[in-house]
Amino acid sequence: MIQEMKAGMAKSWDVNYVAFDMYPEYLPFQKKFDILGMAQQGVLQILQKMIDPVNRHVVVVASDLQVVAFNKKQLAPEKVPNTWEGFLREEFSGRKFMLDIRPKDVASLIPAWGMEKTMDFARKLAAQKPVWIRGNSRALTMIQSGEYSALFGPNLSVAMRVEKKDPNIGYKILEPVPTRLNEAQSVLGAASNPYAGLLWLEFLCSPAAQAIIDQYEPYGASLLIPGTVQEKVARGLKLSIIDWEHVTKLEDYQKKITEAYGFPRADAK
Repeated sequence: MIQEMKAGMAKSWDVNYVAFDMYPEYLPFQKKFDILGMAQQGVLQILQKMIDPVNRHVVVVASDLQVVAFNKKQLAPEKVPNTWEGFLREEFSGRKFMLDIRPKDVASLIPAWGMEKTMDFARKLAAQKPVWIRGNSRALTMIQSGEYSALFGPNLSVAMRVEKKDPNIGYKILEPVPTRLNEAQSVLGAASNPYAGLLWLEFLCSPAAQAIIDQYEPYGASLLIPGTVQEKVARGLKLSIIDWEHVTKLEDYQKKITEAYGFPRADAK
């Protein structure tokens, strides 16, 4: 998508996804609508917390919480750690749980814990010799089959979806709850129907559209909207939120966590 935008070929869409991992590369190609200003003046009915306060033309329409998923037959609920640091106990050493090589889960602890504590935790977590995997869906399938008993940090929405289908699968929410704003959207600079795109963004942020996202995603609507599944789950809990202050730093956070994990690197020659 970025290559098509740079080449001037991205003309088939009015609204496009803006990936936080490469956020700065998308921004020059988005329509510079002042969505935040329009929301402040009541021109658009969009919750202001859903709009980037710096790049005022980008909105987030979803979120996710990171949890622990486990196989109830292999790991009793009372044996699942009640804190993230619980995974550092001896009984979880030596391929006892799965951990994603993309560290969005651990990186999302930085707002609550700070960089130093999170990096120390990442190093100790890697020293536990977990089973390294990539992707929530694949890992949860392995838990369902009984190949492994626990998965550190999957998306709540994915864990809930699997639990609904398989009563042997459970999930536990640990505090601080790693939380990410996601599904950033913006009107494309080359949009043929930019004002229709603007109204589409307003609709996506509305309670009506959020209810549709919760139903068909499912469970993926924004915790910023009262009454969504995630908002209800998160009520009263201590959150560690990758919000607008942190989203543009998330890629750097993940690089630092990956370095802390100690993966081998190929030296460029």
